[in-house]
Amino acid sequence: MKLRKLATLVPMWVAMALFVGCSGSDESTPAATGDTNSGAGNETAPTKISMIAKLHVAEVPSDKMEKLIEAQTNTELDIQWVPNTIYEDKINAAFATGALPMAFSGDINKLREAIIDGQFWEIGPYLDEFENLSQLNPSILQNMEVDGKLYSLYSERPLSRQGLIFRKDWADQLGLSAPANLDELYEMLKQFKNNDPDQNGKNDTIGLTDRSDLIYGAFKTVASWHGTPNYWGEQDGKLLPEFMFPEYLETMKFFRKLHQEGLINQDFPVTSKEDQRALLVSGTAGAYIGAMPDAWGLQTEMGQVNPNGVLDVHNRIEGPKGLGVWMAVQGGGEVLLFPKSAIKSEEQLKEVLSFYNKLMSTEAANLVMWGVEGEHYTVVDGMAKPVDDTKMLDREVKPYSVIAIGGEMSIPDLLRAKWEDPIKQKAESLVVDNNEFLIENPVASLESKTFIEMGERLQQLINDATYKFVIGDIDEVGFQAVVDKWLADGGQKIIDEYTAAYQTSK
Repeated sequence: MKLRKLATLVPMWVAMALFVGCSGSDESTPAATGDTNSGAGNETAPTKISMIAKLHVAEVPSDKMEKLIEAQTNTELDIQWVPNTIYEDKINAAFATGALPMAFSGDINKLREAIIDGQFWEIGPYLDEFENLSQLNPSILQNMEVDGKLYSLYSERPLSRQGLIFRKDWADQLGLSAPANLDELYEMLKQFKNNDPDQNGKNDTIGLTDRSDLIYGAFKTVASWHGTPNYWGEQDGKLLPEFMFPEYLETMKFFRKLHQEGLINQDFPVTSKEDQRALLVSGTAGAYIGAMPDAWGLQTEMGQVNPNGVLDVHNRIEGPKGLGVWMAVQGGGEVLLFPKSAIKSEEQLKEVLSFYNKLMSTEAANLVMWGVEGEHYTVVDGMAKPVDDTKMLDREVKPYSVIAIGGEMSIPDLLRAKWEDPIKQKAESLVVDNNEFLIENPVASLESKTFIEMGERLQQLINDATYKFVIGDIDEVGFQAVVDKWLADGGQKIIDEYTAAYQTSK
């Protein structure tokens, strides 16, 4: 009888012991490596696959979906569900005891040394043997490489959620359309501040609400609309950080103008996300730049305060270089890895890869993402509309999405979500539309030892200087002085290391 496991907070020696069952040492029968059909009727014995899966809901899911996935893929799954809050501790405990499962997700940056040390299987040479795995995005796979070799698979996440959320009722009142360019964006923010958009006869509104986050707040998105490179950019064959490009300076000037004219909350460098959201919900601010899917939650909150408030979302805002938005997810970060301590042979590795190849078939992928048609979702307008029973979905379906591989871009017939709420549907559609004009990060797959050692500390110098420039505490000369200090304190070495790695990769 298969046990369903949930890791809990226990003493470390007990936590380590819990992983022994996930060692993956059992021999299993080979599966056809290129087989993408359902496991139903397959005469070979089920392939045993052990994995650790991150749990994002309160309870371990029922095994209903697990049995269906096993039937689809001709496998016998051994899934250890680990709460998100203690997941990293559990992985560390498994490392310490040599008890990793056959597959688990981990941060590729934190595991880089172990990968280089040969503790994980290189899978790049095998992907062409599998009909579905071979459809994964080559650019994303390249960004996941370590020392030029591929060790991991990925589950697709939106490459860029960033855009504009704004008060449509205010814009309609003022005769404004969604801004098509930066000049129109500025004009909207100016009118939201100065032209009494809520018609209360008071000068009590601002244009943009922002927070103390130069990445997921408004700054980096507006910078990409200005044409700023994504973290790093190429210039004359060398890689330079984004803040050494003129477009970054133009973005700082744009925000300085907003700050000077009172079009943005004056204390945004120390504003939390909760307070940023509250300024929009309460009717103080008319625009929010960040993750477009936030619009649904913001609209729901606003409806409780002001039932007449209407939000809209927009993403195509042109700058001097046309359309562009920074690419947030490129295959780095959380990826699926295959430890040699659990997978003992090339034959066994191919069995595991065969399982994930089958998960990318249309039928299995829709099962993992949406559950059973007619029970967990219905098809409306060619899209999957989840049932209203969210507790059932959390209990039976949602947890299994973490084991999915690929997504809409690599599985053409995978059902997209159908949302009842129009702003949620529009936001999700615009997230997909962002894929048409992404700005990539050229160092995503490159390594700089100096950056690993001191990049975060050095970046804080630039962040502080950016805020100081925006609020008027320093000028261009002062900002350049900080850049010079960044270079002298290790930044030049980071540039040299990234440039050398970049040129070698060409």
